[in-house]
Amino acid sequence: MSDQFPLFKSQLLPAPEKYPGGSRERVSKAGDAVRNNSASADDFAVIERWRAAHRHVLNSFQALLRNRTRGQKIVVAQRHKRKSTIFGKLTRIPGMRLHRMDDVAGCRLIFPDIESLYNFREALHKANFRHELHNEEDKYDYIKAPKPDGYRGIHDVYKYDAKSHHGAAYKGLQIELQYRTVFQHAWATCVEVLGFVTKSNPKFKTGDPRYETIMAYASEMIARIHEDRFGPLPQKTAGQLLSEFSELDNSLNFLGMLRTLETSNPNVRGNRSNIILIFSDSEPLDIRTYKDASEAIYSLFELEMENQGNQKDIVLVRGSRTDIRNAFRNYFTDATDFVAYIDQAIEGLKSIQAEQAQA
Repeated sequence: MSDQFPLFKSQLLPAPEKYPGGSRERVSKAGDAVRNNSASADDFAVIERWRAAHRHVLNSFQALLRNRTRGQKIVVAQRHKRKSTIFGKLTRIPGMRLHRMDDVAGCRLIFPDIESLYNFREALHKANFRHELHNEEDKYDYIKAPKPDGYRGIHDVYKYDAKSHHGAAYKGLQIELQYRTVFQHAWATCVEVLGFVTKSNPKFKTGDPRYETIMAYASEMIARIHEDRFGPLPQKTAGQLLSEFSELDNSLNFLGMLRTLETSNPNVRGNRSNIILIFSDSEPLDIRTYKDASEAIYSLFELEMENQGNQKDIVLVRGSRTDIRNAFRNYFTDATDFVAYIDQAIEGLKSIQAEQAQA
């Protein structure tokens, strides 16, 4: 490795140690300091070593998942939680111990339908590998029990384990697997897009509460028409869903706003599979693509060091170019699929309402 990355070598990817960052207690102590606005340079370095170690876990799981999904219509992509998002979660959840945060590393799988989702997940649960499923089967099943805000999908948390000497250094680090259908993913993408393009963030229940309400209605509509299931509002009739959604849509210009969003970006070209996204409140989204994974990681660490203390969020996403756009459309403010599914749901509910009126 070139000497032009001395900090990268000495701090960000250290030689394997007993536990990345020193110990679980040291990592959580650093997290507590961030929460209390008293973090030192050493605290930030501890957190970065611990956070960086999750990249090994991410790479291992992505390889495993890509092997198991080969030849199937399943999108796989990975994401590494941004530092600002980690720090925000520590602030929102006062009792959170940083070393127990289980979604710093995440892999997202997107399926064409619910049946293929459950079949794949069941097979993965029976797979012969050392990684330990950390949750009970139904604990994070938000398809069977949708969240009140409309979120549907399934999460599993695994604890990493490996036989190799190098892999042993990462034993116990956690990764979250997210399973969604294309319909559930379109809904979740729209929630995040709203956080980018409005002053409200329904994901974290901030801003105008009407966005939270209309997204709950949208979830119910998509669940019924596209997946023949109930969502968060099973008590609502087809007529009630239509009229109440329409009223909110008119007051917010909800669908009209989503239809006008830019849905493509000329900076994402070719087949490069490593993309760095740089977010700023005062500048447009900056997208940088890299063919080589190591080059992207070096650039990520350099950018993060250069922007310490600045109001920029920097995230590295990896996968095929198509998978990245499909799995992380929120970063490109792309709600095209969501709008199409809602248009179809409206027509489907009108047909149901007409049938009920004739019965």
